[in-house]
Amino acid sequence: MGYLRLEGRPVPDHIHAAAQRFRYHRRVLIAPPWPEIYEQDDERRQSFETARQTYESMVAAYTEYGYELVTLPCVPVEERLRFVAGWIG
Repeated sequence: MGYLRLEGRPVPDHIHAAAQRFRYHRRVLIAPPWPEIYEQDDERRQSFETARQTYESMVAAYTEYGYELVTLPCVPVEERLRFVAGWIG
């Protein structure tokens, strides 16, 4: 839903139904755009502004379906790894 909305497209009813039926864990890790490390390359084609809009669209979609978002901190890789490991046990 987030990507469809980002592109200004309608979300079909069957997509809404699938999002309600096929659930992730209630807590979802989400990585905010981080300007200090953001780079465009062959794999990451979005501009930083589009990445920011994508993040906001994903936050809205996950929130709409009742997920609890856990934001990854903008910290060095080792600290991020410890943070994620702490959430997954």
